Amino acid sequence: MEYYLKLPDDVNQRLVVVVDPMLATGHSAAAAVARLKQAGAQQIKFVCLLTVPEGLRVFHDSHPDVPVYTASVDRQLDDHGYIRPGLGDAGDRLYGTK
Repeated sequence: MEYYLKLPDDVNQRLVVVVDPMLATGHSAAAAVARLKQAGAQQIKFVCLLTVPEGLRVFHDSHPDVPVYTASVDRQLDDHGYIRPGLGDAGDRLYGTK
């Protein structure tokens, strides 16, 4: 579900850097990049702190032209789609929800 999108009129002439703390399943990141491409973005890079092979596979299957820059690739996703061993929930850490 898209909540908000505001891009410059000349997004097709700019470098767009998508930043997310973690690339887990890859679906949200792939959807965000698809929306940017739909809006005309052509130069896109994805940056995250942590990812897993499953998420990279999903992302690159959807956007083989977009490079991913990450600090670390952990071993796997668990049954709930969490990165293992991981860092815990980034949203909970940022917003104190747990």
